[in-house]
Amino acid sequence: MAGSASLSWELQGELKRLERSHSYRRRRVVDDRDSARPLEVSVEGQHCINFCSNDYLGLSHHPEMVAAFKHAADRYGVGSGSAHLVTGHTREHHALEEELADFLERPRALLFSTGYMANLGIAAALLGRGDLAVQDKLNHASLLDAARLCGARLLRYQHVDTGALETRLAGASGKRTMVFTDGVFSMDGDIAPLEEISELCARHRALLVVDDAHGMGVLGGGGRGTGEHLGLPPSDIPLLMVTLGKALGSFGAAVAGDADMIETLIQRARTYIYTTAPPPPVAAATRAALRIVRDEPWRRQALNQRIEQFRQGASQLGLKLMPSRTAIQPLLLGTPSGALDASTRLMEKGLWVTAIRPPTVPVGTARLRITLSAAHTAAHVERLLDALETLSPSLS
Repeated sequence: MAGSASLSWELQGELKRLERSHSYRRRRVVDDRDSARPLEVSVEGQHCINFCSNDYLGLSHHPEMVAAFKHAADRYGVGSGSAHLVTGHTREHHALEEELADFLERPRALLFSTGYMANLGIAAALLGRGDLAVQDKLNHASLLDAARLCGARLLRYQHVDTGALETRLAGASGKRTMVFTDGVFSMDGDIAPLEEISELCARHRALLVVDDAHGMGVLGGGGRGTGEHLGLPPSDIPLLMVTLGKALGSFGAAVAGDADMIETLIQRARTYIYTTAPPPPVAAATRAALRIVRDEPWRRQALNQRIEQFRQGASQLGLKLMPSRTAIQPLLLGTPSGALDASTRLMEKGLWVTAIRPPTVPVGTARLRITLSAAHTAAHVERLLDALETLSPSLS
């Protein structure tokens, strides 16, 4: 008990330091969502428009997805009951893997319960001591953690700096080298130079892994993500990780690649082997989402219209937007206290925008992370711009 009390005392001090530095994170409780207007939500009794969701195509409440979920729940029940390799791999899971592989134009795809687990699984299955993991400094935490946990040597290069990447690869001494990068960077919204990165990987015999969580469904003519957007053939990205809980409005993740790599993940990825499979109704809903992404390109067009509307309006207001052309539109404010204050004042106006602070982003780059969706209307965006205009003296 004495040790427990001592630890509790230490933790209390650490939590107080987080609060004093404006780094303390608080959850908000969503009471309900309007199925007809999924980005209009009730949060702790207050109605607001959600400008921090990753539901980029507005699919989370799509009636076809809801119907598919309900039908599968009637057939399979709510949970899968076990890991994929025991009894949890249903016909819905298997069909989704086949349809994702077809959509992403890869030989095979493998479902994971989350993108975090997918990235950890890739690194643990394919890298070990003596190997080399080379990563962009602004990669998602799951990629960085994956490299640290698998035992490989981690080398980082300056954000989207292909010259720095080439220097890292030229000095590589690992018996196996893998380069990891986000397709769309989750906090900055910019796009990795995948053509140059792929060429460097081919020249230095490194395997390229792309986390396209924020490109899947929204970029490219067919919604296949960052590679399609940049005109790369699928072979230039040997391993592709996509999440299903953002543009597809569902939950989970998948890794797509050639048959040998996917089979190796099945045999060696501990985050696949030793965890319960996603619920079958979620897989069924995701299959419906994939059909919608194929059949309704107008959703990507609507999203691009909202992005252009917001950027034009923000430019007229003189706001410090980062150079992103994606659904992620960061507004740099610098200090954690400034970001928190702006977020609070927007919520008071019925606009939910999250303040992002260190250590999620580098010190001095605290920001509002504004995300746009095909489910936003032009009026929603105008309302946000009007609110930002009233705050603009404190945002400059």
